[in-house]
Amino acid sequence: MLVQMLYLIATRIFAWLVLLSRSSAAKDAEILTLRHEVAVLRRQVATPRPNWPDRALLSTLARPRPLRGHRLVSPRTLLAWHQRLIARKWTQPPSPGRPPLPEEVRDLIARLDAENSRWGFRRVHGELRRLGCRRRLNRGSVAGLVVR
Repeated sequence: MLVQMLYLIATRIFAWLVLLSRSSAAKDAEILTLRHEVAVLRRQVATPRPNWPDRALLSTLARPRPLRGHRLVSPRTLLAWHQRLIARKWTQPPSPGRPPLPEEVRDLIARLDAENSRWGFRRVHGELRRLGCRRRLNRGSVAGLVVR
């Protein structure tokens, strides 16, 4: 990746040196030709997928002047690239979630559900709370274990 970036920078520097030796009329003709080619390619090709060195160079070149009109890279695209770069660097692993219910509480829920078939999960949850099972017990956990 570093070699690609260095190669891309070197070719751009040599291209700029060649441009310095040209007359302004030749530069204008080349600009018009390139604009036409870009317009033709935009009609034919789907969304371009630049690789990392292309993105780095495009974002560096877009910095000194504002981007106007239909460009290959819009300011919104630059922000999206930056957000993805930061997200890859600073993502945290997902939290493990709620710990599972103890086995005896699950057995008690199954027994209350089997003995009282007309009760719903809310009633089973209320009875468990009255019995003193208050820790790590919510209605969603009970609802997942009550079978209907």
